[in-house]
Amino acid sequence: MPMLEHGGRLRQAAAHYAIPLADWLDLSTGINPDSYPLPATLPAAAWQRLPEDDDGLEAAAARYYGSSELLPVAGSQAAIQALPAVLPGERVALLTPSYVEHAHAWRQRQCSLVRSDDEQLEQLVAAHDIVVLVHPNNPDGSRFTPARLRAWRQQLAARGGWLVIDEAFIDTEAENSLCADAGTPGLIVLRSLGKFFGLAGARVGFVFAPAEVRKRLTGLLGPWTLSGPARWAARLALADTAWQEQTRQQLVNASQRLDALLTSHGLGPCPGCALFRYLSHPQASVLHEALARQGILVRLFTPGRYHRQHALRFGLPTDDAGWARLDQALRIALKEIR
Repeated sequence: MPMLEHGGRLRQAAAHYAIPLADWLDLSTGINPDSYPLPATLPAAAWQRLPEDDDGLEAAAARYYGSSELLPVAGSQAAIQALPAVLPGERVALLTPSYVEHAHAWRQRQCSLVRSDDEQLEQLVAAHDIVVLVHPNNPDGSRFTPARLRAWRQQLAARGGWLVIDEAFIDTEAENSLCADAGTPGLIVLRSLGKFFGLAGARVGFVFAPAEVRKRLTGLLGPWTLSGPARWAARLALADTAWQEQTRQQLVNASQRLDALLTSHGLGPCPGCALFRYLSHPQASVLHEALARQGILVRLFTPGRYHRQHALRFGLPTDDAGWARLDQALRIALKEIR
């Protein structure tokens, strides 16, 4: 099967392996499988009226994220693609491995791909105008302390540079977020409802940045970046504190269960975050193929420009049947490589 840039290409996998779509267990995306429970119907006005920025979405987002220095966008992907057009600076440092869309967006600049475990990272930060991080990192879960991130932000801002932090997977560990620092010079934070809330299809994200950056982005992206239904759904999810608290604990427990399951098969413990685990393995391609033949899709990484080792990323099964199925599939798959 051809190498995919992203997880979630389930229809492509179903066609390739001749397994009906409904028979797959998709663990390739790192999206919460138990998404926010939106009502079955929504107000007709959400479809009929142009979206309005006084509908309470921005206020709900400010409360949830801890800052009002925000701009709603059509998923963090929209911001990732637009930021190179509004930020000055030619020398850009990006982590590898990491979410490849950042590197794609900045490829017209003088980009350096920096290993997240590189002992010279401090010096590399000093040598670049823009540093782009995913925190926790996707796919390997690497983290930096808030103090270290703030020091880098200050260092970059002192010479007109920027620290861009994609916090798509940080919702279960909000104490490590820099959203509360939004508005300070040299800092841009991206957030999304796609992962923790499981609402990837709504395409809702936020850019936390100084006012001048948000103004430039608004001019580039234009009005009505979010549809009325998306704003309605996002406002409900961001305001539901009871669901958020319960879900944080559920995801932490599920990620620990996933780590324990992989370890029971001699594959762990594995790094990652509450929504996925990252397995470095020399026969990752064989494992990926063996699981796919059983209708289980995980994310495969192979060595190349944006990745330096063979690895798999496992998302969370949906229910007990999914957990049992993964357990059995790993048992069968590992027989092929042992």
